[in-house]
Amino acid sequence: MFNAFKFAKSAGSKLLDKKQGKDALTEQAKKYGYDTKGMDYDIDDDGAVVVRGKAASQEMKERVLLAFGNVAGISMVKDEVEAEDGGAVSTFHEVVSGDTLGKISKKYYGKSSLYMKIFDANKPMLKNPDKIYVGQMLRIPTDEKTPTASV
Repeated sequence: MFNAFKFAKSAGSKLLDKKQGKDALTEQAKKYGYDTKGMDYDIDDDGAVVVRGKAASQEMKERVLLAFGNVAGISMVKDEVEAEDGGAVSTFHEVVSGDTLGKISKKYYGKSSLYMKIFDANKPMLKNPDKIYVGQMLRIPTDEKTPTASV
């Protein structure tokens, strides 16, 4: 069983050259300091990235999947990755018109004041908590200490 996450194909940082495929994705992960060790990935003809293998942690797995998906030209990321640590699985949120990190925080945690938790979970992809864009996919970490609002 695998998960597939849809992305806005026209949103995100520019892929250098689709022909570079795996090399371009590797550079994208390196740009953010993400560890892809144990993972294998490629871009199919439809602009979907298939990622397989084992990640060091659930958090790293999710960060790599998002880094790949938030690239212009990528329509979907197919997740066939196991996390070695069995950590808590995050929720993913697609930014829509009118969203702010505060509004997203209120939706998932019941408090807008916890927006920095979302910002921190998406760094370094996010550089400013006020700069998110429609179609961008964000990690919403799960934490036993933070109550979740009904989604």
